[in-house]
Amino acid sequence: MSSLSTEVKNLALAKIAEDLQANERKIVEANIADLERAKKDRVKLSLIERLEFDSSKLQTAIAGVMSLIQLPDPVGRTLSAMELDTGLELYKVSCPIGVLGIIFESRPDALVQISTLALKSGNAVLLKGGSEAANTNRVLADVIVESSTKAGLPEGWMAHLETREDVKAMLALEDHIDLIIPRGSNEFVKYIMNNTRIPVLGHAEGICHVYVDSDADLDKAVRIAFDAKCQYPAACNAMETLLVAEQVAREFLPRIKAQYDKAGVELRGDNRTRKIIECKPASEADWRTEYSDLILSIKVVRNVDEAIDHINTFGSHHTDAIVTENPATAKQFLGLVDSADVFWNSSTRFSDGFRYGLGAEVGISTNKIHARGPVGLEGLVTYKWKLIGHGQIVADYSAAKGKKFTHRVLDKECPI
Repeated sequence: MSSLSTEVKNLALAKIAEDLQANERKIVEANIADLERAKKDRVKLSLIERLEFDSSKLQTAIAGVMSLIQLPDPVGRTLSAMELDTGLELYKVSCPIGVLGIIFESRPDALVQISTLALKSGNAVLLKGGSEAANTNRVLADVIVESSTKAGLPEGWMAHLETREDVKAMLALEDHIDLIIPRGSNEFVKYIMNNTRIPVLGHAEGICHVYVDSDADLDKAVRIAFDAKCQYPAACNAMETLLVAEQVAREFLPRIKAQYDKAGVELRGDNRTRKIIECKPASEADWRTEYSDLILSIKVVRNVDEAIDHINTFGSHHTDAIVTENPATAKQFLGLVDSADVFWNSSTRFSDGFRYGLGAEVGISTNKIHARGPVGLEGLVTYKWKLIGHGQIVADYSAAKGKKFTHRVLDKECPI
């Protein structure tokens, strides 16, 4: 996988997109079967929304595959070049991570996104989707494997796992798997982290905030706060807590409540909020809860400092936004909120690999090492150092009067 040419990888991606389109009926029928079983089992509505993979979502997935073809190959890029001495040159070159083990929730489109991102970045991948999407995932995996191998990829570059026993076996393969990326609930991600010695990349929760500042344009604030909660409440980048500056709370809260009431949002507020609008009382547990549903906690704060402190105390370092017309306040918020994604005057729902132009994502990372935020192609490569010499040895540079290093930065690509 690591030595595949860009042309072969792009040809495989094009073939996958073509065959996904050709198998639309088979894919949608498999998804209908999964949906019917989920409803029979009384699966949560938010999970069913993630599970649905109709013709429209298939077209979106295919568009994502095609967009990857247009992106530069992340493998083999020269990140830096330096002359250590005449005829001794050091290159930092991007390369695949290796073998990825990825466990994801009920969304079948995640299988398409993850497998094709792995392909483009030259990684082998083991994929385990949620059991509730077993039929859809099986059909998608079969199409992708068959299409890509016909286009020139090595057999076995991708494997589709289906059982919990498969996951347990995968978590024990620290000598063979380079990185585990889990996507799911807080409890699930913690379970993965506690049951493997393989490095884990991911986020445990998506407790996202929107702060409406005292200098906010309230028309903008209503649009943003509504979209962040209601556009797709089951997403990990949906807002779970709304913070409102006390100076605008009396005007803003009734306006946004009217919009939330139309959408059926259950509101839970602190004491100051409940003096302005009617809603259920919020407890400290609400500030730490990812609802993934039409439920929202609201808190009135004194200023941006209290908003930042609340977010850094109760948030999950995922995505947080400020609505304000004051650039200095926005700069303070974006600089001091310790999250992977921080936004000014925009919805938290923009935190997404496809929307970032990354060609979709394998997940969103709240880690601070290696990759942070939406993990697209750049998050699936690492680098190696390539040193090209002409017989040089360290002894020549060790003596008191030995050779000296030049350490001259070069503007050139690695030749091999």
